[in-house]
Amino acid sequence: MKAVAWSFFGVRKSRDYEQDVAQLNPVHVIIAGVIGAIVFIGVLVLVVNWIIASGVAT
Repeated sequence: MKAVAWSFFGVRKSRDYEQDVAQLNPVHVIIAGVIGAIVFIGVLVLVVNWIIASGVAT
């Protein structure tokens, strides 16, 4: 999950990247990426709903 989180930000040292490639299973990375994307979208939806409900957006 940590490797996927760093990839969302686009920041990763080449040494850590090489280590990830050697150790991680691609299926696990894909599943973690999908879960991370769903959580990210959910947080964005919650923030937008909170802003709209607070009346700041009017």
